[in-house]
Amino acid sequence: MNGRRLHAAGAALAGAFTLCGCVSQGTYDKLEADKNQEISALQKQRGGLQEQVQGLQSQKSSLEQQQADLSRQIAALEQQKTQLLAASQQNQSQYDQLVRNLTEEVKKGELQVRQYKDMLTVDVAEQLFFDSGRADLKDTGKAVLKKVGEALKGYEDKVIRVVGHTDNIPITKGLQKRFASNWELSVARATTVVRFLQDVGVPPERMIASGRAEYQPISDNDTPEGRQKNRRTEITLVDRNAVTEATAPRP
Repeated sequence: MNGRRLHAAGAALAGAFTLCGCVSQGTYDKLEADKNQEISALQKQRGGLQEQVQGLQSQKSSLEQQQADLSRQIAALEQQKTQLLAASQQNQSQYDQLVRNLTEEVKKGELQVRQYKDMLTVDVAEQLFFDSGRADLKDTGKAVLKKVGEALKGYEDKVIRVVGHTDNIPITKGLQKRFASNWELSVARATTVVRFLQDVGVPPERMIASGRAEYQPISDNDTPEGRQKNRRTEITLVDRNAVTEATAPRP
């Protein structure tokens, strides 16, 4: 297009000479200036078009890069979805297996098995394991705890977290020399359970013992029934990687 217009400009100059034979210097200079100005405008227009072409090429490259990034993100999300589905199926399978292993005890109401996300928890009522205000394991609880330990041995990818809980009734004066408060009592009970599980073959490096005293109730402490529910021992299977990340030292 630019070439045609430049050719037309040259033809106009040539035509002027042809028609007039000769022109004055002033007329020639004016014609030349006009055509030079037109040529300059066309060259500027051509430069602008080249910039637009380069800009479009740059946008195309950017869009292609974005498309590639999105494809990688989609692939990563699909992989995560597959992993989550597999983990969910594994957790459900582990839950079902644990319930099957402890069916008798669950039916008798001696314990309860709960599942939350990737954690499995066995709740045991205090009266099955311990006398009031004490942390010595009762004979009636040893058989049940041994069976729990046998059921937990196979979960090598899990950490076993044992947490003792109490109601909000203060320790009696007669027992305060041994347990100053419910904090000490809840921790002592969790430690007793961990030591027993170790004795029946659960690897000690897979276990954590802790106590929450009365500060994580699951029922109202204003009634005897509520306080009884709050006095419990929780034995929870936690993903080993989650525990490692939570306890790793910060840089």
